[in-house]
Amino acid sequence: MRFKCYREWGQLPDSAGSLFGQCGKASMFFTREWFETLSATALEEGQSLLLAAVVDKIRLDETSVDETRADKPRLLALLPLLESGNEHWRCCSHRYTALYSLLLAQDRQGDVVDCLAEGLGQLPFHTLRLEPVADDDNNLNKLQAALQLRGFECHRNFFFYNWYHLTHGQSFEEYMAERPAQLRNTIARKRRKLERERDCSIRMYRGDDVEQALTDYHAAYSSSWKAHEQYGALLDALAVNLALPDWTRLAVLYIDGEAAAAQLWFVVHGKASIFRLAYDEAWKQYSPGSILTAWLMKFVIDIDGVEEIDFLTGNESYKQDWMSERRTRSRLVLGKKRETRDEPVSFGAIVKRLFGRH
Repeated sequence: MRFKCYREWGQLPDSAGSLFGQCGKASMFFTREWFETLSATALEEGQSLLLAAVVDKIRLDETSVDETRADKPRLLALLPLLESGNEHWRCCSHRYTALYSLLLAQDRQGDVVDCLAEGLGQLPFHTLRLEPVADDDNNLNKLQAALQLRGFECHRNFFFYNWYHLTHGQSFEEYMAERPAQLRNTIARKRRKLERERDCSIRMYRGDDVEQALTDYHAAYSSSWKAHEQYGALLDALAVNLALPDWTRLAVLYIDGEAAAAQLWFVVHGKASIFRLAYDEAWKQYSPGSILTAWLMKFVIDIDGVEEIDFLTGNESYKQDWMSERRTRSRLVLGKKRETRDEPVSFGAIVKRLFGRH
């Protein structure tokens, strides 16, 4: 077992597919598709990818006949990082990342985490920022404990709220019955008004249709209040790349033949993640955004059969109408102790200066 760093995703051993397959079931943000798209489209100037890993030779039992696999490395742990031009590094995440974690195989976890912690201690960073993380993440909690034993200082603080809903097998009708009366009444009234006064339809784009449908998506987005929001290249790439395994749900509401509202969701291993919502201000009187959200809720609950719906980052009031539960996500800052010639450097002061209260 040894610590090893890679610079490109293609350098990972073939066994990486097994680790991503295991960890990706917990969150789309742990999938290879997410990480590769993110690192290909959204790195900032001066950042470079560093994949901190623990590998070991594949173990074959006595009955195995595939001896050719014996010399190939098995990926046991992976911590995707972004190296910067200074000594303050961070994890491979983005403002759209709703969860980050250490990808860890199920066997020999204690030894694997110790090996990873020892290797991280040799890398030339002073602070390493991991965000957003769950406070009950066993993998990261094990890594934090192992690093603290090696002299690291670790600080956790609040990062953001995350609204979500667990379906518990309910139908869309049962889900909507739990929503605020004002929301239900507004959607019903506005939908009737829209259908009475205009020619309207909703279309779901999946698979090979997604790339072409992005034109209509952008038409609605460019006429919305979010017209100047950043990171379009990342979201376009995600929509196309995640359509290959049929994870993309791109829905467009058309009014009189025009794209009046568009939403980009992803459904991965039973969890729906709501990424981007937009509507043309010219059609505001019909509440096209709310109508389309309700339509997508019905789709992912009744057709996809999801177990969880996640509104990702932020504590906006409208999310409370659609979701039923809220959890916190934190920032974990790991720092190596050091001293200057004059006096010890306060790690807490460094964290406060670099990242503020949050």
